This record gives sequence, structure tokens and C-alpha cells, in this order.
Amino acid sequence: MATEVNTIAVLTSGGDAPGMNACIRAVVRQAIARGKKVMGIRRGYAGLLNEEIEPMDTHSVSDIISRGGTILQTARCLEFKELEYQKQAAEICRKKNIDGLVVIGGDGSFKGAQKLSAQGINTIGVPGTIDLDIACTDYTIGFDTAVNTAMEAIDKVRDTSTSHERCSIIEVMGRGAGYIALWCGIANGAEDVLLPELYDYDEQTIVNHIIDGRRRGKQHHIIVNAEGIGHSASMAKRIEAATGIETRATILGHMQRGGSPTAKDRVYASTMGAMAVDLLCEGKSDRLVAHKHGDFVDFDIDEALAMQKTLDPYQVEICKTLGNSDYKLPPIKKD
Repeated sequence: MATEVNTIAVLTSGGDAPGMNACIRAVVRQAIARGKKVMGIRRGYAGLLNEEIEPMDTHSVSDIISRGGTILQTARCLEFKELEYQKQAAEICRKKNIDGLVVIGGDGSFKGAQKLSAQGINTIGVPGTIDLDIACTDYTIGFDTAVNTAMEAIDKVRDTSTSHERCSIIEVMGRGAGYIALWCGIANGAEDVLLPELYDYDEQTIVNHIIDGRRRGKQHHIIVNAEGIGHSASMAKRIEAATGIETRATILGHMQRGGSPTAKDRVYASTMGAMAVDLLCEGKSDRLVAHKHGDFVDFDIDEALAMQKTLDPYQVEICKTLGNSDYKLPPIKKD
């Protein structure tokens, strides 16, 4: 059983994501409403080791809910993988009277939270990553905004691609996960979507698809390429050489991690941040807040990190079907 929590700290770690500020705001205000002191840790675990820690109050988080990024800033901290630094961080928490910590980040951040919990610091993780690659949750803070940003950008590229009768390869973020690419493939009606979980690197199939589309009178061809595959510029050169059709690569990059968060990211992030505080106040530790099957729930961090996430096979199939008029599904089997 975790000890009683009187002072709650919050940090953001890893890649920033739109909605993190909404979550920080919720942590601070929910904790104060429950009679707890609140501390903000700047620059993630690196800032914790450097004791970049300051008190927070309701005014500290005024007018931040609509802002992208994270007011606490973030940084990578490879040293935190070592036991020596984990013990040092736990001692700093004790020195600052921090007995509860909310960590907003991705799977690497949760491994850090797991280690701090083992050192006696009550920790709760909140999933903040645009990649949607945390297996225990159907939602991660920032994904909705990122995919909408990418969708709008792809719509714009399609306009100019049609004007010039081009093939356009548009690379979206996601690290080794293809969720942003898959969602954009469906939302933008892309002719081809390259997913790191499934791509077989058979460019000839793509070339044939582009040529067949041009024969049917298509004025453009949109390929959504996931970051986990990458090499969009060299791919564009090869496809142009093989098809004779002007092909351009657009890498959307970090624009997907910025911008004002959508309503969903604000509401879900706020709910998760408040829930993290409630879990600490209930005496829980080493837990991860999640959204699963329509409900906000929590998982043991060990259990959560051991889970494996896969793309929805039905969404993959309809992405192919709706984007490729020649794609044929197998007949539905009847019982």
C-alpha cells in the first residue's frame, strides 16, 4: 500500500504532444481541490535530477488549456536508465517532500515512473504521445490533434498535386507505429498507405497502381508514408523514374506535434490528469491511466508495458478498399 500523499509533482517527458498543457492544468487544479500541494518539474527526468522544481498554484496553469506543447518543457534523459540516477531522483523527491508524482509521456517515460515507484515514490503515468503506440489504451494525449493536423495538410497537398497531375508522397510521424498514417489514409482517401507494421517494400506494386490510375484518368496519386518507413525523398525519385510521372515528397515533421489541441485532446487529457491525482489520493501507485472500450480506467504499469499493440485489421482492409478501386476483398464467409 502506498503511503499518504501530501505533495504531488507533475512532469512531462519524451516527445511533446498537444493536450499536455490541459493535463498539467488538470493535475494542478485537481490536486489543489483535494488539499494537496503541487510542484512542477521542468524538463522531465533531466530536470528532476537537476532539481528544476517549483511550486505551482491555480494561477500557474491559467490560460494554458488551448496552448500546444508543454509549459513544463521536456527533455530526453538517458542517464535515468541507470539505477544510480533513479536512486538520486527518489532522494531529491524526498528532499522536496514530493510523495506523489504524475508522469505525462510515452512508454519510455513510464519505464522511468516504474523505476521511481520501485524506489518508494508513488507514481501514476498518463499517456501523452501523438503516436498512439501504448498498448493498454485506445487513446493517447495528442493523437487526435496530430492526425487532424496531418489530415488538413494532406488535403492541401492533394490540391496542388491535382493541379500539376503529380504523385505525392506525404510522410507523417509516428515513430515505428502506423496509426497516424492509417487514420490519414482513410480520412484523406489516399491511394496507397505504407505502414511499418505491414509494408513489404514492394515498390513495383505501388508503381503499377500509379500507372493504372493514370490510364483511368486519375489526375493525382497520394501515398501516405509512415515515419517508421521513411526515405520519402529517395522513394519519390525511384517512383518518378519508374512511372515517368512527376513525384514529390512532403515530410510534415514536427508541425504534427504542435498547435492548439482539439476538443477531444483537451477533454480527455483533462480527465486523465484529474484521474491521476485521484488515484494518488486513493493511495495507489505504479499505475497507468488509460481509455479502454469507452471508459477511463487504470492499469498496473508492469502489466501495461508488457502488452502488445497491433493495428486494427478491419481498418487496414477498408483503408485498402476505399483507396484503391481495383482492390478486391475476399467473399464474406457465412456460418
